[in-house]
Amino acid sequence: MLKPFIKYCIIALLLCNLSIAKGQEDKNVWKTLANIKYELVWDEEYQFNVRTAVFSDEVMALNGKEITVRGYLLPEKGYKTHKEFILSSLPYNLCYFCGKAGPETVMDVNSLDAIRYSDDPIVLKGTLMLNLLEPGGLPYMLINAKLVKNK
Repeated sequence: MLKPFIKYCIIALLLCNLSIAKGQEDKNVWKTLANIKYELVWDEEYQFNVRTAVFSDEVMALNGKEITVRGYLLPEKGYKTHKEFILSSLPYNLCYFCGKAGPETVMDVNSLDAIRYSDDPIVLKGTLMLNLLEPGGLPYMLINAKLVKNK
């Protein structure tokens, strides 16, 4: 009689550990993405130096890989549903565009389905693409993104 109880306790503990590890994985993505530097590169078209991201090896290894990331939806066109938006690791009042953080804390998102705006964090899964071609643009893009969960 005690064996089934112990078995269920072990399974419950394993499931708890998996959910904790999953939450850490999402936070660690932003921590990993923070491992970039910037250099000024001359832009022929604009005729001035443009700040360009230089990605660490750890970040380069994520290019083209599926990731899960938690963040805040920053709408580009009003507070409704969006397929294209900015995802920030920080809430709206602390985000890059408010002058409180760097560009490595945000990413462009192209979502497969429209996602309703909310002040609460969301979790997305998609393919991370590094901006290797557009100097001065955001360093990261999440494509083919799907909403995993709200909050």
